[in-house]
Amino acid sequence: MNTAVEIAGISFKNPVMTASGTFGSGMEYSDFVDLNRLGAVVTKGVANVPWEGNPVPRVAEVYGGMLNAIGLQNPGVDVFAGRDLKFLENFDTRVIVNVCGKTVEDYLEVVERLSDEKRVDMLEINVSCPNVKEGAIAFGQKADALFNITKEIKKKARQPVIMKLSPNVTSIAEMAKAAEAAGADAISLINTITGMKIDIYKRKFVLANRTGGMSGPAIKPIAVRMVYEASHAVSIPVIGMGGIANAEDAIEFIMAGATAIAVGAMNFHNPYATVEVIEGIERFMSEQHIENISDIRAVL
Repeated sequence: MNTAVEIAGISFKNPVMTASGTFGSGMEYSDFVDLNRLGAVVTKGVANVPWEGNPVPRVAEVYGGMLNAIGLQNPGVDVFAGRDLKFLENFDTRVIVNVCGKTVEDYLEVVERLSDEKRVDMLEINVSCPNVKEGAIAFGQKADALFNITKEIKKKARQPVIMKLSPNVTSIAEMAKAAEAAGADAISLINTITGMKIDIYKRKFVLANRTGGMSGPAIKPIAVRMVYEASHAVSIPVIGMGGIANAEDAIEFIMAGATAIAVGAMNFHNPYATVEVIEGIERFMSEQHIENISDIRAVL
C-alpha cells in the first residue's frame, strides 16, 4: 500500500496532519504520539511578536464539539524558532508552520524570518481565525483582501504557501479561486465556525470574548461540503479538516477531494487520534484492496 501524498513538490509519508492550534508544536503530544509516524506536524500560529491572547474564560464545551476564543496566544517567532523548531529537528516528519498577523506587514515579517529555517517545509497562512477582532478576519472573508495578502506573501516566501480559508463566507469556491489566482500552492479548510454560548442561569456569555470558533464532530458535514466545493473549483491541492474523529471521517474528506487531512479538536479528547487515523486508513486500504491512496481521492 502506498499512503504517500505530494503537495507543491513536497512529499509526505501519509496524508495525516495535525490541525494548527490543537497540537502545540508536537512537544506537548510527544509522550503520546510518535511524531515520526505523522505526515506532518502543523504548528500553532506564530506571530512576529508575542501575543497574550484573549481574556479568560476562553474555552467552552458544546454539544458535538467545543468553542475556543484563545486569540492566537503565542510567544512570537524568535522564541518559536529557538525552542519549537529546535525540538522538531529530532524527528523525521514534515513541519508546516502556521503564521498569523494583524496586518500584511506582520505576516511578511514572520514569513521572511522563517525563510532560512531549514526545518520549515511549508507555511500555512491563517487568515481565517474568527477570534481576532482586528486583521485576520478581514483577510479571510473578502476575496480581494485574500488575493492581495496571498500575492504579497508569495513574493517573500521561500517555502510553499498554504492559505487556510475561513468557512464564514458566502462562497468557499470564490475564496479558493482567489487564493489560487494569487499564487497559493495549496489551500486548507475549514477553520472554525463562529459560534456563541450563553449561561442561562448566570445570564452571561460563557466566553469572555462572547463569540468563539466552534470545532469538533458537529461541524464535519459542513467541512466535507466545503472541501468538495473548493477542490472542484481549483487545481491546487486541498488539505481538509473539520470534525475528523476517526479514519472513516478522514477517508470521507479524501473522497470529497482532499489530498491530505488534519486532525484537530479530537486531539484534546483522544491524544492518540492521529496515529489511530493513520492505522485506520491503512486498514481500510488493505480491506478494500486499494494499492494507492490517490485511487480514492476525489472519486465523487
